Amino acid sequence: MPNLLRREVAFLVAAVVLALAAAGVFYVSRATTLTIAVAPSGGTEPALLKAYADALATWHKPVRLKVLSFDGVRESAEALESGKADLAVVRPDVAMPENGLTLAILREQAALVAAPESAGIKAIPDLARKRLGVIAERGADRSLVKNLVEHYGLTLLADAPTGPVPPRSVALVPVEDEDLAKAFAEKRIDALALVTTPTTPAAMRLIGLVQGASRNRRISLVGVADGAALIERLPRLQAVTVTAGLFGGNPKLPEDDVVTVGASYRLMARSNLSRSVAAEVTQYLFEMRTRLSDTVPAANYLHAPSYESTVAATSARLPIHPGAIDYYEREQEGFIDRYETWIYLVAFLGGGIGSALAWLRQRVFRLRRERIGVATDRLLEIQAEVSGGADAAKLEALAGEIDDLAAEVVRYALDKPTELRTIGAAAMAVDAARSTVARKAAGGATTAPRPTPKPGLRAVE
Repeated sequence: MPNLLRREVAFLVAAVVLALAAAGVFYVSRATTLTIAVAPSGGTEPALLKAYADALATWHKPVRLKVLSFDGVRESAEALESGKADLAVVRPDVAMPENGLTLAILREQAALVAAPESAGIKAIPDLARKRLGVIAERGADRSLVKNLVEHYGLTLLADAPTGPVPPRSVALVPVEDEDLAKAFAEKRIDALALVTTPTTPAAMRLIGLVQGASRNRRISLVGVADGAALIERLPRLQAVTVTAGLFGGNPKLPEDDVVTVGASYRLMARSNLSRSVAAEVTQYLFEMRTRLSDTVPAANYLHAPSYESTVAATSARLPIHPGAIDYYEREQEGFIDRYETWIYLVAFLGGGIGSALAWLRQRVFRLRRERIGVATDRLLEIQAEVSGGADAAKLEALAGEIDDLAAEVVRYALDKPTELRTIGAAAMAVDAARSTVARKAAGGATTAPRPTPKPGLRAVE
């Protein structure tokens, strides 16, 4: 029965170890699911990131995305800051979450003013007393336009007056895309404010509408010449250059490079997101860019944020996540790097537990050895006691005690393995004690009394 119990315990221990190992493998290999907040509603970023989430699942990548949709980038930034999302589409000039770090730039925008040549608008200050159109659905662009005109000492009037525009003021007039040509024709607007990615088809179409409002198809594209000064005041903006001829070569538009400022839509992660997970999200996004661009052209505008050094990247006004830097610099963590702490901890604890078990085993065996040694000592004492003389009643009592001691030794020996030397000594002591008692009971001579063995001379030692 004790042997069967030992086997069952061994099987149970093995099963627990295998279960723990399987759980560890499952935990390490399972996909990490992140929540991503996407915005603005109807924009290109939600379509891109939803396609990216589908691609991650289709290709069984170890990272998966759960998409939360919001109407505007302010709400998506708030979702990241409040902890409702692990990743988010953020436009820093509109709302910047305190815990947001950049993984990639999804789209970069340039702030431009486009006007027919006849309007006489060559620079932002020329907008004084003019009516400036802005696409109605792009509410996030208005704060940037307001900052631009106020930088030049002009006042932006959100409610356009019915009569002439006051001096040093600019009347902001929301217009719909399809109503833009008519608004120019009816003189409801003199120019159009654009905050757009210049290379997109949408930007080309809007510039084409402004050209259509000009009799000779010549238009002025106005940027922000002293954009560096404006960026010092508004550090969440960035410098942008629109290349000459980008919108057409005949006539060449623009005739020269246009230096301006702009905003960006960024994929940001919470600052405490694991470096390895952030690196994987960034890696798969860029690896899948070509595949995603087949169905979502906005993937072509995806690019890495520029930085000169790792220190500059992490301390910039719009800092980059260390995990993204690991990917950009090809220093991603491997399996050992990622779980190094756990490996050392398991090894340390495993060694400690093993040492403790070995000590416990040694201690149990020692106690067992000591208990058999006590029985052996008593058997030797009985032998000496009988040799010194004993009556029949005492001999019978000692014979019974010898049987009890022999049974005790057998129980200990069967419970768990015991050293053969110890068992052999105990068996010899049992035989000697029984032989002595038997001879004495038969009236035979016994050897001279033997002194009680000293504990230090026990056979078990």
